[in-house]
Amino acid sequence: MLTTSTRSSSTFCCREMSYEAGQEWPMMTCLVLLLIFIAKFIYGKKKKNGRCRMPPGRRGWPLVGDSFNWYNAVSSSHPPRFVEQQIKRFGTIFSCSLFGKWAVVSADPIFNRFVMQNEGKLFQSSYPKSFRDLVGKNGVITLQGHHHRRLHAISSNLMRFDKLRFHFLNDIQLIMIQTLNNLQHNQVILLQDVCRKVAINQMANQLLGVSSECEINEMAQLFSDFVDGCLSLPINFPGFTYHTAMKAREKIISKIKKTIDKHRQPAGSAQVSNGVLGRLLEEESLPDETISDFIINLLFAGNETTAKTMLFAVFFLNQCPRALNQLLEEQQGLTSNEMLTWQDYKAMPFTQCVIDETLRIGGIAIWLMREAKEDVTYQDYVIPKGCFVVPFLSAVHLDENLYHDALTFNPWRWMDPEIQEKRSWRNSPFYSPFGGGARFCPGAELARLQIALFLHYFLIKYRWSQLKEDRMSFFPSARLVNGFQIRLMRRHEHMKSSD
Repeated sequence: MLTTSTRSSSTFCCREMSYEAGQEWPMMTCLVLLLIFIAKFIYGKKKKNGRCRMPPGRRGWPLVGDSFNWYNAVSSSHPPRFVEQQIKRFGTIFSCSLFGKWAVVSADPIFNRFVMQNEGKLFQSSYPKSFRDLVGKNGVITLQGHHHRRLHAISSNLMRFDKLRFHFLNDIQLIMIQTLNNLQHNQVILLQDVCRKVAINQMANQLLGVSSECEINEMAQLFSDFVDGCLSLPINFPGFTYHTAMKAREKIISKIKKTIDKHRQPAGSAQVSNGVLGRLLEEESLPDETISDFIINLLFAGNETTAKTMLFAVFFLNQCPRALNQLLEEQQGLTSNEMLTWQDYKAMPFTQCVIDETLRIGGIAIWLMREAKEDVTYQDYVIPKGCFVVPFLSAVHLDENLYHDALTFNPWRWMDPEIQEKRSWRNSPFYSPFGGGARFCPGAELARLQIALFLHYFLIKYRWSQLKEDRMSFFPSARLVNGFQIRLMRRHEHMKSSD
């Protein structure tokens, strides 16, 4: 039995022990943290020396990482300030976190080419769910491996250089003339809408054989809804962009399937055979589902690349009267025939410079999304399996170290003999508006032909005045935020009024 003094002594001892324990916990915590820091330092150094570390970067916010910074940067500026800031801080290859997952972002042209050339080997394409759902699981954009190579070869064959000359040249011009002739003198338009209609008219005609004005207008609206949903939240509920886009996809697929059925009827095959779909059905053995996704992929890729580059070319020319006048002089100096010949198209050197410069500053493929298939060693870095890899193509195109006064529209730069090596857009690491490697855009030559012919007919027929200030945005898709509102004036009407 404890006496009072014993109990007091015991209580004192307990309090003393409690006090000492309370002092030990912070000390132990500090010791553990110090050990962790030392371990990370040693391990990090080991990884560095052993070529086993990620590129430098920051983790960002919990769960979402730098996703919001990325979104704000891409949607509000070009080049994105967030990317510029990270390059200045960490170098041309850096890491960041997108929705909590590590991503390696590159503005290094050599590394970007390394990624594109190793498509299917070390890296594979990776897209958000909304994009995969809309373009379809059987499309050339989303397929991997053997199936992708086969469809890519088919699309490349359908749009070979010789076929542009014999199958596309006159068709494109007829559609261009028909569409632009519908515009009126003194009419106020949103050129963005007109370019979208021109592009979808061409693609629907070339791919499906569709030429009805009503059907073209419907397809233009469907593709507007379709494109808006490609980078949206995948919430399939009325009122959400993704839901509207999926409904648009269903209607487009339905139209493609009706065209396929029409082609298979003896009386209808002749009407469809002139289009790419007709040749595809005749020359290839593919399931209908694959054909439908294949066509919607070509419609999407052709419409986005062509329409937006047409728009941006006029937008840039509007800001550079000297370039506009030189381009007009070149186009007016071509044949006096109503229709241009292949020789006329090959006699447009300055037009090609304008197209190259437009694609450099306002290229639609500003970045690519890839995923490492295995641990990939590059220089002093190891990119772990499953990590996102983002070759940022426009960061290379707008690099002041590669292009003097890079943010200025200057088509004459492409006439400089010293820059000709960079201009090879099929294999140059410094200029890749159509991607590269196994996923190089098979419709690149077709797109350039369409853009050149559009510039010819638009400039020959019209003058214009801009009515509203505008700027480029690249999220959720490339566009001018106000649609480029202009007032058109037919050139011959202007000449009459001047007389």
